[in-house]
Amino acid sequence: MNPTQLAALLKSHGTEPAARARAALLAGGPCIVWDGTTAPEQLAHLYRRRLRLTRRTGQETAGLEHAVDRLAAHHLPVRLGQVTSADGTWVYLLFLSQDARTLLTCTGVRRGR
Repeated sequence: MNPTQLAALLKSHGTEPAARARAALLAGGPCIVWDGTTAPEQLAHLYRRRLRLTRRTGQETAGLEHAVDRLAAHHLPVRLGQVTSADGTWVYLLFLSQDARTLLTCTGVRRGR
């Protein structure tokens, strides 16, 4: 998937984390969509743990709780993508349908200093 296609997917999603990921991409941030898929229940479990950790440490996130809820409710394999802000301060994880045609949810996390 090229950056133009990814930017269009992010724009159509209409959420704040997706808009922020799109802005990071359009500002020159690197992106990748990985081959292969993962079971959504595994991702929901992993990101539920990450949500607890970020709450405990005070690490800033965008849309993480919503992403966990969406993953827990999804029942088909999920493909992963990532956009990093050009300055490296934010990383956005994209959860896509297995054919990468639909953005299921998106979350962002501010990297530690």
